Amino acid sequence: MIIKDYISELNKQFKTGIAREHSYRPALQQLMSAILTDMIVTNEPARIDCGAPDYIISRKSDNVPVAFVEAKDIEDSDLDGHKQHKSQFNRYKEALDQIIFTDYLDFHFYKNGELEDTIRIAQVEGNKIVGLTANFDKFISKLKSFADSFPQKITSAGKLASIMASKARLLADTINEVLKRENDSTSQQLLGQFEAFKRVLIHDITHESFADVYAQTIAYGMFAARMHDKTPEDFSRQEAATLIPKTNPFLRQIFQSIAGYDLDERIAWIVDDLALSFAATDMPKILKGYGSNSQHSDPMIHFYENFLASYNPKLRKSKGVWYTPTAVVGFIVRSTDEILKRDFNLSNGIADYSEIEHEVINDNYDKKIKGSKTTKIAKYHRVQILDPAVGTGTFLAETINCIYKKFSSNQGMWQGYVEKHLLPRLNGFEILMAPYAIAHLKLDWILNSTGYTHNTDRRIRVYLTNSLEEYHKDIGTLFSMWLSREANEASRIKRDTPVMVIIGNPPYNGSSKNNGEWISELMKSYKKEPGGKDPLKEKNPKWLNDDYVKFIRMAQYFIEQNGEGILAYINPHGFLDNPTFRGMRWELLRAFDSIYTIDLHGNSKKKEVAPDGSKDENVFDIMQGVSINFFIKTGKKKNNALGKLYHFDLYGKREYKYTFLNNNTITTIPYTELKPQAPMYFFVPKNFSLEKEYNSGFAVNELFKVCLLGPNSHRDDFAIAFNKEIAIDRIAKFLDKSISDCEIRELYSIKDNRDWQLSQARTKIKSSDIPINCLYRPFDSRWMLYGDYAFDYPRPQINDQLIKGNNIALITTRQTKEHFGAFVSRLPLGQHKIVTPYDGSYISPLYSFLETDNSLDNDEKSTVPNYRKDIVETIESRISK
Repeated sequence: MIIKDYISELNKQFKTGIAREHSYRPALQQLMSAILTDMIVTNEPARIDCGAPDYIISRKSDNVPVAFVEAKDIEDSDLDGHKQHKSQFNRYKEALDQIIFTDYLDFHFYKNGELEDTIRIAQVEGNKIVGLTANFDKFISKLKSFADSFPQKITSAGKLASIMASKARLLADTINEVLKRENDSTSQQLLGQFEAFKRVLIHDITHESFADVYAQTIAYGMFAARMHDKTPEDFSRQEAATLIPKTNPFLRQIFQSIAGYDLDERIAWIVDDLALSFAATDMPKILKGYGSNSQHSDPMIHFYENFLASYNPKLRKSKGVWYTPTAVVGFIVRSTDEILKRDFNLSNGIADYSEIEHEVINDNYDKKIKGSKTTKIAKYHRVQILDPAVGTGTFLAETINCIYKKFSSNQGMWQGYVEKHLLPRLNGFEILMAPYAIAHLKLDWILNSTGYTHNTDRRIRVYLTNSLEEYHKDIGTLFSMWLSREANEASRIKRDTPVMVIIGNPPYNGSSKNNGEWISELMKSYKKEPGGKDPLKEKNPKWLNDDYVKFIRMAQYFIEQNGEGILAYINPHGFLDNPTFRGMRWELLRAFDSIYTIDLHGNSKKKEVAPDGSKDENVFDIMQGVSINFFIKTGKKKNNALGKLYHFDLYGKREYKYTFLNNNTITTIPYTELKPQAPMYFFVPKNFSLEKEYNSGFAVNELFKVCLLGPNSHRDDFAIAFNKEIAIDRIAKFLDKSISDCEIRELYSIKDNRDWQLSQARTKIKSSDIPINCLYRPFDSRWMLYGDYAFDYPRPQINDQLIKGNNIALITTRQTKEHFGAFVSRLPLGQHKIVTPYDGSYISPLYSFLETDNSLDNDEKSTVPNYRKDIVETIESRISK
């Protein structure tokens, strides 16, 4: 009878001929409410506008959502989301454990992303809807069992990470929609929190990025709470806000602010659904494997790696996030322990608990009165340890393990040692919310596993901050005050703490966005010729802008401020021998007494192999090779002297490298001492026996006045075409104002970056622009959309010279680990890697064509040689001998 009434109500609307999908919503809400008497069925337009499904089915007892319903118009043909609804339906299937897709007549039940059942209760016949009575009882039974079923037990780290990621992604999308409604009064609280983040922590944060931060905060805050919940069956977001450990006051406060009772209702439904998944999670089973010796045993890492892989792989790449293998971490920590013993005479090594007196700024002064700042003497532990890119806390966790082993025969002293001499010495900085939360979880977990008990509210000294920025003061809302408090405490470490040991795996990101005034000023010393006077003679020193280089410079600053210390990183090995890094290498030799580099190679971009021709593999799942580097400053070296340099090459397969690192430390490796020589100061062995003869010659960029890296579009699929007709069509569409930017993006998979924005690019293209025949690879000519409307770097200084007249250009590589190559082209160039697949190609035109100012013929040009006459004369004189 219930369903018959429902069909009757549908017919009233259907027969009008003007009814749309939303016209039938009240009838379906009444039907489900009548069948599910112990449930609440809600249909909230504000939620729907921000990305929620049409209906949420919640338990009356605790208002926890158990299922969702997305309705489309009657006789919709895509209820499984294979066509027009694919994007929306996939998002729901991935994020929501139980969802029903319906056209009000046909119901498709999905559980954990899989189609479980389909039941049709009516069909259209002519101009009316007719019930299929044979299916009524089945539908009622299925709907009840569907709503009553509890989420499947989650027993693996990978599964939990995947579920967290899908729900967090849906949450981030919803938050982003809420933020777009700037004039909506209900959005003001969230917008205020966004502004606080922007002022205090991440100054260039966008709505989309903040939505990521917000979603990750809720996901991992709830994870932290669930780890400490002894009664998971009633786990909820309200309970979660009280369970986050006091050892992480910032996450505790921020989570209570954004995930407690006052959470925006347009967002709350997803958080409640996430809480239901955590209630079904077997935490002891997930964490059972923690602490084993395999390279990837850490469940916290599985959460983070799998979470990012599912949530947003591009976020991982943009932040340079890569898990550091256990063997690498252990080697760096043990070696640091050995260096402290050997070079600093600290018998307890990394466990040293000696104290020093240090002058710090007294915070109790009136900041409004100029000159009122005072200092005071404070006591610090001498061996202060900092991981400035702490990630998930792997290095600090291994440091705890290394120190704990020293207490194996004296467990009774461990509790007091941790309180007095360990927690005050371990420091970490992290800018991403998810790893920040995991680092706290991991360190809290590992300390508990050693037998340590948190008897106080002493926090774990891992802070949410940008390591490459000075503190930006902010006061205001309660939310921003919590952020300010976190930033203030991080600032005290940056400003006052005498950091002696800096360890870690800094981010690798060639397109760094960390261009703040403080780090940019420090980087100037790396961008000078060796000796620190003249600017680096490089037309494009972009490799020096990589984040890992900035993290090395930042660490050097802290060590120099302290007067002694150790910098121990694993990072890309390009700085060891790339000519662009010569100023950086000299600066490091000036600053440190001794430098030890272990080149782990594994550069697939350079097709590296072992000296015997056997396979060489990277210790990471990345293409660029890496090295482990120790920079040691004892303070004994004379100021005008350069430090000593030691080098070791480690080739082979990944497991061999892991085994080698597990079985060695810095003191057992047979290093080769190098004698770094001007002007390059290479950190790798070089044969200088022919140096005199080599230096009597000339470089290609000395011979040619214009010698530049080739052009780069960063969107070759759009900027380069196989034939002229395709290129002409692209230009026409780009010029066509009736085609929106969104359509262009979708048509050509175009994305904005730092140097190119689609909306601006479309204002630059001219109706006179035509495709240009270009050399894309050796003997491979194509058609390019030439100009800054398609290219980030079109390089008109070289390409214009090849387009304007009868000319040729020499194409060479500056540095290569492949066979050296050279090429000559009459055509302009379509990209920056011509000679070899992996090494940048430098282009040197033979002539430059200059427009003549007094010419009556607009096409008349003045031809000027692009080569230096004195070098050509030297070549002529040598040939004639």
